Amino acid sequence: MPSPRTFAAILAALFIAPAAASAQGRSFTFDDLAKIRSVSDPQRSPDGKWVAYTVGTPDVEKDKHNRDLWMVSWDGKEQVQLTSSKDSESKPRWSPDGKYLAFLTSRGDEDEKKKGAQVWLLNRSGGEALQLTDIKGGVDNYAWSPDSTRLVLVVSDPDPNDEPEKKEGWKRKTAPPIVIDRYAFKTDESGYLGNLRDHLYLFDVAAKKAEPLTSGNYDERDPAWSPDGAKIAFISKRGTDPDRTNNTDVWVIDATPGAVPVQRTTFPGPDVGPLSWSPDSKWVAYLQGDEVKFDQYELNKLAIVAAAGGPSRVLTQALDRAVSTPIFSKDGNAVYVSVEDDRVEYIARVPVAGGKVEPLTTGRRVVNSLSLGADGNGAALVKTDDAPAEVYALESGSLRKLTSQNAWASEVAFANVEDVTFTSKDGTIVNGLLAKPANAPAGRLPLVLYIHGGPNGQDDHSFDEARELLNASGYAVLQINYRGSSGRGTKYQKAIFADWGNLEVLDLLAGVDGVIKAGVADPDRLGVCGWSYGGILTNYTIASDPRFKAAVSGATTGIQLSLYGVDQYIVQEDNELGPPWKNLDLWLKISYPFLHADRIKTPTLYMGGDKDFNVPLVGAEQMYQALKSNGVDTQLVVYPGQHHGLSIPSYQRDRLERWVGWFDKYLKAGDVDVRQAIDTELARALCWVPGATCGARCLVPRAPRAWCAVDHLPGPARNASTASLKACA
Repeated sequence: MPSPRTFAAILAALFIAPAAASAQGRSFTFDDLAKIRSVSDPQRSPDGKWVAYTVGTPDVEKDKHNRDLWMVSWDGKEQVQLTSSKDSESKPRWSPDGKYLAFLTSRGDEDEKKKGAQVWLLNRSGGEALQLTDIKGGVDNYAWSPDSTRLVLVVSDPDPNDEPEKKEGWKRKTAPPIVIDRYAFKTDESGYLGNLRDHLYLFDVAAKKAEPLTSGNYDERDPAWSPDGAKIAFISKRGTDPDRTNNTDVWVIDATPGAVPVQRTTFPGPDVGPLSWSPDSKWVAYLQGDEVKFDQYELNKLAIVAAAGGPSRVLTQALDRAVSTPIFSKDGNAVYVSVEDDRVEYIARVPVAGGKVEPLTTGRRVVNSLSLGADGNGAALVKTDDAPAEVYALESGSLRKLTSQNAWASEVAFANVEDVTFTSKDGTIVNGLLAKPANAPAGRLPLVLYIHGGPNGQDDHSFDEARELLNASGYAVLQINYRGSSGRGTKYQKAIFADWGNLEVLDLLAGVDGVIKAGVADPDRLGVCGWSYGGILTNYTIASDPRFKAAVSGATTGIQLSLYGVDQYIVQEDNELGPPWKNLDLWLKISYPFLHADRIKTPTLYMGGDKDFNVPLVGAEQMYQALKSNGVDTQLVVYPGQHHGLSIPSYQRDRLERWVGWFDKYLKAGDVDVRQAIDTELARALCWVPGATCGARCLVPRAPRAWCAVDHLPGPARNASTASLKACA
């Protein structure tokens, strides 16, 4: 029979909890993953009255993602869904005369889909979308000519093996052998590379006729028309063996079949797009990277080059921050860019004549993907800690929200995310983010160190569903922008060159020590996780420090030496590490998590896709086998048919459920199971109160809300500690 104190707790839950829950919001759940709408690629119409964009949604029934076209009026009052097909649409682009909205999609029967994505048109005057191109090999990218009569297309060479061939009187029923003769011969998702290339085609809209503009044993990408319609600028990597370098350049060609392209940049490293022409057709804006050996540590700078030829001019040499997506202003006096700064991203204006870079947006958020209108105002994407991306209008430096595709998020009490700063062992200042559950109880929390990939990337003030699910499960989450990360300048990025797993681990551990010292983290309940380079650093961390009680390492490496020629990073490996036969000691040094696997005592969950050519599954298999052989608790989860990034919704959810489950198993083993504290019926009465917040911290991983602690109830029902919960029963 329940005690009187227990009934008091029930009454408090029944009459007090709903009001508290209403004020605080509910927790983020795994079911919310299916509600996230991925907004991207805003494109302002020529008349400035509309912004087209795409919305991606998971189809739970079919277990796939779908992407549709939408548009929103410039005043934000009208939202229109333009497509609702079962086939995804992408790259919406307005014709300059405003008559059409073009997009890419692959529709039709299986034979039609084998041709690849094609350009389709929506007529602004109404009617169904109509297919414009029908090109074998498919269209990867495209751009309108200024007079709206032509397109420039990026088209993949058709694969001759797609058609069954007869040979010596019999018909092939299996795939032919893959013959490889390239230095860099594989990439993730594309698979093994033959000599099929991407080339530019001119397409006449009225005649529906395509003519090749470029050819050769190299690829072209990012085409952009000059405003006068006479020329097309593009990016290409050429030379005797372009596979051996990342040295891409800006090229310009007359928009006429048979024209010869002319190289316009000569920097011995990557010059990349997207490209933007000045209004007078005299200049091309682009991004300049770094020398070849710093392939993975580039900090792109804004540069311009004359279309007629001449030296390039870097406009952001003094900025020491990476920029992206250049767009010339309508008067030609400036170029707009996105700037990646410390834990944020903002839109800035860069004067062509030289001078200070002028930020146009501020605050703890990520703003990018600007699409400029004729009036000088633009549409952009804005992401924050507590909201996925939405489209905003950028007017005179002010942001105004246009879409609310993720309005459901207003129901949720998201994590409290704060900026944190630490000093690493060698004195380096290291920054990061600390997220605590919205309704966290007082006292120390179990901590998960969540490591970003790259390394040339950063944790910033944008929405992160993995972080939110860990927070909702009761964990504080620490994200550290270790050396090698972007957002802190070129020296900070290059600090780990040819020295993997050293300074990064010092920085990560400095963060962990800092939050323990601050009284946030329980030193006896520490976890660590990451994917890609985050998974690699997870291995380095648990091989360096035995404090972690649980780890999750996804898309990771084992013996670095064994990945030479197996992953897709041959250019980086030869230029940064040197071939193994010339620099064996370095290759063995950076393989220390595997070669010293006997130091690892942390139970570790390994994961990966079996088709990953970026960081092949063999690394996770090696580490799993090493821990298994040494008697350390471990598990290997393989996702069939998946590449480096999981693409199937059920797999994406499964991965995160396993993360939380693994940490619950090892970091919450000492928590009291409410089933041992109070009887079943009482727990149900307590936790199935409509709107009650007691479900915020379930002590049984992914259990029904019937098995919940009363941590967050006010007054006499506040039983946050194990002792008081036992006393309650």
